[in-house]
Amino acid sequence: MGLELKLFIGTFTTLLAVTNPLEALPVYLKLLDGQDQQAHRRVALRSCLYAAVMMLFFLVFGRLVLKIFGVPLSMVRIVGGIILMRIGFSLFLPSSDGTGSDEGGVNSKQGGDIAFVPLAMPLMFGPGGLATVIGMSTMVKLSESGAVSLLAIFAAIVATMFVTYLFLVYAKKILSRIGPLGIDAATRIVGFFVSTMGMGLIFHGLVEAIGQYGILAK
Repeated sequence: MGLELKLFIGTFTTLLAVTNPLEALPVYLKLLDGQDQQAHRRVALRSCLYAAVMMLFFLVFGRLVLKIFGVPLSMVRIVGGIILMRIGFSLFLPSSDGTGSDEGGVNSKQGGDIAFVPLAMPLMFGPGGLATVIGMSTMVKLSESGAVSLLAIFAAIVATMFVTYLFLVYAKKILSRIGPLGIDAATRIVGFFVSTMGMGLIFHGLVEAIGQYGILAK
């Protein structure tokens, strides 16, 4: 069960870091400004469910999509790692214009179901989340029991969305306690660990690609 535990911890911590519910709190409160607590809970639940469904879809069918487009798993790890590193650096060294939380054109006047866009996507499930889910799913083949490994990743996704839901439900209390400086400090710490996780995916992808294409000398 050693690998399954590593998959759970690695997927949970990486997804939580990439999702970064602390950074989503100001956007969430802005979108629901003037609405009651029941509306806040309803939108928080729906957005987390949407994000979880998309993550589970790519967990189950991610490899099929890769086969259709002829993309090797080693390349997915490398590209996914690069994406995670880029996101990590952007969190650790945020832009001076302060538009990090509003990435992707998020604003309070956006129409449609805000639980899906922009909360579930791209705030909760963006390129980093996609890279994490598919990247971790490529590790399943290293396990003696693939089903148990998939269950570990599934449990990590559910745990991540549950924690995110709690952050959103208690957004006002959290912001009032830690303040903008606390969010900034936590975001920078999270960014550092996201970058290191991305580097790990790049390393594993390079090792696999070198072995796969016979670059290593015999």
